[in-house]
Amino acid sequence: MSALVFSTWSTVSPYGVGSEAFRAGVRAGRSAIGALDPAAWPGPFTEGALVPGFSVAEHVGRKGTRTMDRVTAIAVTAVGLLLADGGPEPASRTEETGLVLGTGSGSVQSIMNFTRDSLEGERPYHVDPARFPNTVMNRAAGQSAIWHGIKGPNTTIAGGRLTGLTALSYAMRLHRGGHCARVLCGAAEEYSEQRAWLEWHGRDGDDRTSPLGEGGAVFLLETAQDARAAGRRARAHLLATRFRAFAAPSDARAALAQCVREALERAGARAEDVYLAAPAETGGILAGTEEAAIGDALGPAGPRLLKNRALLGDASAATASLKLAAVLSVLDDEETPPGALALVTAVDRDGTAGCALLAAATNEES
Repeated sequence: MSALVFSTWSTVSPYGVGSEAFRAGVRAGRSAIGALDPAAWPGPFTEGALVPGFSVAEHVGRKGTRTMDRVTAIAVTAVGLLLADGGPEPASRTEETGLVLGTGSGSVQSIMNFTRDSLEGERPYHVDPARFPNTVMNRAAGQSAIWHGIKGPNTTIAGGRLTGLTALSYAMRLHRGGHCARVLCGAAEEYSEQRAWLEWHGRDGDDRTSPLGEGGAVFLLETAQDARAAGRRARAHLLATRFRAFAAPSDARAALAQCVREALERAGARAEDVYLAAPAETGGILAGTEEAAIGDALGPAGPRLLKNRALLGDASAATASLKLAAVLSVLDDEETPPGALALVTAVDRDGTAGCALLAAATNEES
């Protein structure tokens, strides 16, 4: 089975709707974090990075969206943008197209609101049944497939800050098993008062006040031959993904460094070949762990680090996918050496570490 390449990709981010807005914001190093209106967004945070002016009605439409939650709308919008940019071929061969979408817990707001209604109502069953589907984790992936007619395998992945990376790994296995010809893969996360409070209580130290972000990114993974036949250019090759668990925060550094070494070995690459590394920048007790692990695995000189949490906030489950979009934005630069390697890493407080290794497309491919 041929290796997969990244061709088309799309984002819904605090820089705006669409990959061009995201690419411009990342390249300019512009912060998308701003003050939150406490009337509209109550909670423990005074700042955040929200998708500007995003609404379900405007970006998805009014018909059939009365009960659609924010994270589902972000996912549906991102998938729609990718299909529109990828040409008619993916949309016309929907049975051969899979969708792997990462999420945190689905829509935390929908889950908590539905639970509250069951407690506050005269009877526990006096709830709006139309809102129940928003409480299941695979709502965003299911609606994205239904909305855009994607009939191939549909999978929801949840893995904390590693979600985008584990989604990539699952997409590779899905394609390798012959279940689909191409895969739409990514993750989405929403900002809400409920998520804000959960994050605030789950953090430690100085990380407790670090602003949250939201957004989603979706990538089209396919073989280089299929991309070329459809008139899409290969932007990068997906070489390897690796994951490990760790028992204590002090073990996270060694676990991630081993992931990086194994990914390089799997790809037959050298540490000095890595041009760019994008850590997820998990804070609190794990702050600095990824940078240290990258140094352990790649040497003290190391690659260029792409750090944008200070620009986009903490996007939780969408973190790794937005990092991947940032990496592709940089690899698209004319100054990037053809075939240069890029690394996306993440560690999570739940005790997991992982990475994905990519190679920029050569001049002939792009």
